[in-house]
Amino acid sequence: MTIASMLSLFVALFILAVIPGPGVFTVVARSMASGFFHGLVTVFGIVFGDYIFIILSLYGLSAVASTMGGFFTFIKYAGAIYLVWLGIKLLLTKYSSVEVKPVIELSFLSNFVAGLVTTLSNPKAILFYVSFFPAFINLQSVTVVEIWQLLLVATMAVGSVMVAYACAASKASRMFKSSRAAKTLNVAAGSIMVGSGVLLATKA
Repeated sequence: MTIASMLSLFVALFILAVIPGPGVFTVVARSMASGFFHGLVTVFGIVFGDYIFIILSLYGLSAVASTMGGFFTFIKYAGAIYLVWLGIKLLLTKYSSVEVKPVIELSFLSNFVAGLVTTLSNPKAILFYVSFFPAFINLQSVTVVEIWQLLLVATMAVGSVMVAYACAASKASRMFKSSRAAKTLNVAAGSIMVGSGVLLATKA
């Protein structure tokens, strides 16, 4: 894999990551609701989903997609439902006038899974790895070293963008200290999560 190919792939993945979509909305919602570290775990899930797509691409994702189209559709809607469910949990959070808890913290595993299913059920990611990814590398003669290079490029491109979103969202959430502001924050984060799930379900 040439340096030019690596740079081209990095730019393509970076641009796709920057464009607001289900992945960005999920990271922002989790970072607003539970802080930077929970958002960071969500980023790990998103990047791990890219790892899975890269491996599948190297071993025939196009063939898998054509023979298991119904399964990919199922994953898409299952992921959308999961994101909507997480958003509803945020929207239904109860508040105490005595003890102020600005966020509801789901487990790190829940945040990781949220990021993972967002990537695996994202039509944009599936389309990229099926249609455009092979243009950056010869899938017939890929080496182990090149596989690690691909994973590194994906980590740097997608991970850096998502971490930036997580950091910005978590900093914004620190301004909310009162219980009323906390409720507003969770409603906003929950709405974003639900909207992300709906966007995922309706996106072609």
